[in-house]
Amino acid sequence: MTTRTFDSGPRRRALLAATALATLGVGMAQPKAVAAPAARRVRLTLPAPTGPYPVGTVSHRLVDPGRPDPWVASRPSRELMVSVRYPARDVERYPRAAQLLPGEAAGFDRLNNFGGVPQGRIDWAATRTFAHQGAPPARARRGAGRPVLLYSPGVGDPRSLGTTLTDELASRGYVVICVDHTYDGSAVEFPDGRVETSRLPEEYERAKREGTVVELLRKTCAVRVADLRFVLDRLDALVAPMPLDRSAIGAFGQSAGGFAALQAMHDDRRIAAAVNLDGVLAYVEGDQDPGPLSTVAADGLDRPVLTMGKDGNDHHTVPSWAALWEHSSGPRLDLTLLGSDHATYTDATSMLPRIAVRLGLPEKVVTDAIGTVDPERAVAVQRAYVPAFFDRELRHRDDAGLLDGPSARYPEVRFVD
Repeated sequence: MTTRTFDSGPRRRALLAATALATLGVGMAQPKAVAAPAARRVRLTLPAPTGPYPVGTVSHRLVDPGRPDPWVASRPSRELMVSVRYPARDVERYPRAAQLLPGEAAGFDRLNNFGGVPQGRIDWAATRTFAHQGAPPARARRGAGRPVLLYSPGVGDPRSLGTTLTDELASRGYVVICVDHTYDGSAVEFPDGRVETSRLPEEYERAKREGTVVELLRKTCAVRVADLRFVLDRLDALVAPMPLDRSAIGAFGQSAGGFAALQAMHDDRRIAAAVNLDGVLAYVEGDQDPGPLSTVAADGLDRPVLTMGKDGNDHHTVPSWAALWEHSSGPRLDLTLLGSDHATYTDATSMLPRIAVRLGLPEKVVTDAIGTVDPERAVAVQRAYVPAFFDRELRHRDDAGLLDGPSARYPEVRFVD
């Protein structure tokens, strides 16, 4: 199950349950899951993007020499891995990229948020995305720059757990930069083969002992925001030779990634619009807990924001979202996907139902993570509303009028007044 970063879930009492060893919540008094016996491992597929462009991808290692790593004192510089998704051409000559590299796949198998899925039964490295490695960028219209989006995943998750949505956006003409937050995500593999795994399980255990959980939550979000801003600093090198529209930069993410996207927009005027996919905006361990607000919630935003929550989460029920609504002067839209849960806004929506069928797992493994919403409809909703928001706010076009109110095509979506 995907982390309820800065919130809690049905089988978690705390934020960093996302990083729990062997899919168990940190601090939970439950027996550790035992790796499954040797068997043929399940292979998974992802939904193909629906936009007019094929998708290309390249990965980059970034080094920030001015920032020592905040999680590992012996590292004098902060290192990140990012993937750039973009509209491409002539993709037939280029292989489809793996969702996870071998080291990342092994790390994800050991430490992921899919509660109830036994270790060693899924071939995580076998999943192929629909992004073609190294394919040339599609030609843009003369004088036209492409809009850019930053994507941040939930705590404990790799940048690739949002592949369905990031590839969809790239297929619709966006350049999407997916950011791995080193020592936060389950495992990050660098070009030299080095794999860095999450330090957050031990950080959380220490914070619980010392009574410093709020401070850890603040640090986790601050590191992510600094990562996103550093990626913006390196934008030209990352997307060369694609022309950019620097007035059309957005950010989005799931859970802690959604929090980081909105906080980064608050802190950095370069970001013009943001989408928060079920991320609480306070330093608390439960969605409805009152507690220390982030500055984005306390100050509000003067630029457009979309919040899409799981069923039951909206700006009337989540205190930090209520604060954001009260203090913001910019356009804001609050949508609920009925029947959804926290991990609905990740690739878990496509993966977990297939895993459960293939391994004969209880239905609860699926519903605890993604709720009772039909998975195909959940994917369709995200592919409709997130691009529609960025199209309206960054491209200044609203062809479908989808954001004006409820649609008969998407009855699962509730507009929250």
